[in-house]
Amino acid sequence: MIDVCLLGTGGMMPLPNRYLTSLMVRYNGKCVLIDCGEATQIAMKKKGLSSKPIDVICFTHFHADHVSGLPGMLLTMGNAERTEPLLIVGPKGVERIVNALRVIAPELPFEIKFKELTTDEETFEIEGMPGFSVTAFKVNHNITCYGYSMSLKRQGKFNVEAAMAAGIDKRYWNGLQKGETYTLDDGRVITPDMVLGDARKGIKLTYTTDTRPTDSIVRNAAESDLFICEGMYGEPDKQAKAREYKHMTFYEAAKMARDAGVKEMWLTHYSPSLVNPSEFLPDTRKIFANTKAAKDGRSVELRFED
Repeated sequence: MIDVCLLGTGGMMPLPNRYLTSLMVRYNGKCVLIDCGEATQIAMKKKGLSSKPIDVICFTHFHADHVSGLPGMLLTMGNAERTEPLLIVGPKGVERIVNALRVIAPELPFEIKFKELTTDEETFEIEGMPGFSVTAFKVNHNITCYGYSMSLKRQGKFNVEAAMAAGIDKRYWNGLQKGETYTLDDGRVITPDMVLGDARKGIKLTYTTDTRPTDSIVRNAAESDLFICEGMYGEPDKQAKAREYKHMTFYEAAKMARDAGVKEMWLTHYSPSLVNPSEFLPDTRKIFANTKAAKDGRSVELRFED
């Protein structure tokens, strides 16, 4: 199970009823935050979430509406007596950008580690999140920008009959289900594939903002259980503006969701001028039916299929 909370849905500037875009993903007691715009901490407090358990912060890009909440977040983490290292992931220059923002948060009781993204696509795992992987992929904005796709693998069912037939002691069963390998006193090696069936369908979440439609998004979002995508403009007459500033309309996002075969799409990162995103849903749903105009704090538990 993966807990997903879209903390804020605004682009460019925070509004009284719409905070800047930020996403929190939780699994196995660990927490990943994607982007940290102004008012992210307030959005977290409204949902009863704490900053201390955040293990990783991933940035899509370095425009202010995606990073301006970081110094305050770091100070809050420090004031909560955090000592565990924090991993920050982002495009090339992430360490320089973060250290510049830390001018007002220079002394922290924890180490910040950095992972710089330098290729068009890169997959990495996070310590303490078994089976969970993150793929960062380049999108098309006016500065270097990445989307993120997160996947949780699901192993095959444990085959009791196979374990008993192989004479494997029950004390090893739990470890084998977790992917562990054992060497017995008699030299025999027992491995998970001896007792596990074929891998089953896992969980997949894809998040992207600040971009024109790209093949990289469709490819990486393919068959996602949830696709969270920028919908900067819902008004049909904003197509030219979307192209000029390298953003997306609701209808372009819906076409990508359809082409990627996702189960559900949440629109986010709305223009401040977009007062009521829901009024444009009927036409958007003609392209992709399971589209939601997300509001701040929208949450879901993504679960394995039965």
